[in-house]
Amino acid sequence: MAPTAPRTPESTAAPRTEPATAPDLAGAVARAVADTGAVDLGLAVLDLDTGVQTGSRADVPFPTASLSKLVVAVDVLSRGDVDEEDRDRLRRALSASDDQAMNALWTLHDGMGAVDRVAALAGLTETHAPADASQWGDVEMSAADLVRLYRYALTALPEAERDFFVAALSAAPQTAADGFEQDFGLLAPGLGAYAKQGWMWYHPAELYLHSAGVVAGRYAVALLSVHSGVDEGAAREELSAVAKALVTTLVPHS
Repeated sequence: MAPTAPRTPESTAAPRTEPATAPDLAGAVARAVADTGAVDLGLAVLDLDTGVQTGSRADVPFPTASLSKLVVAVDVLSRGDVDEEDRDRLRRALSASDDQAMNALWTLHDGMGAVDRVAALAGLTETHAPADASQWGDVEMSAADLVRLYRYALTALPEAERDFFVAALSAAPQTAADGFEQDFGLLAPGLGAYAKQGWMWYHPAELYLHSAGVVAGRYAVALLSVHSGVDEGAAREELSAVAKALVTTLVPHS
């Protein structure tokens, strides 16, 4: 999905929940996408216990906005020996979605190269570096690749780095560093998820709004969306409704 106009990047982990029966992933996805209206949506779900994965338009790449911070974080953490200054940048980028921290990481650690390195490590097939090396928000990824990236982070990173990654995401404040409210999608109240959020305006009237994380310690979920002709509050509500429909089917008590 190539941009046609300038866009500006956006400036407690829950315990594992074991369902009584095998989850109906396809049914959960069907319920979540049943009434999405004009929202352009890509959705993927991966059961981290069984390896079963499904979705809706899950292989369609979207510009990621701040979800590209996940890629850089995994690249840096996979190398090991992260100094405290970079660890602080990673923490701020993953939790408060701090763009200044990401700018520094992208420059210092070859963000353009990180995209291909992480794609190779995690087996990502629809993940691409931006045409303009200065625009990390234009990294493209599919929902399917994002849930695979979470699986890689949770299974292949060294234990200490995995714990750091999860703790940083779990500490996301309601209000991000740029003032955007992050309590939408998988971070809507009561869903028991940790997640990375993304938002980016596509002028004049479209908002990219994304949420990708882990629900109930078991399900990696990615929601990528484009909202047209609505304000930020309405877009957050639209994506939160999708997330709630999905999660309450996967984890009925949510």
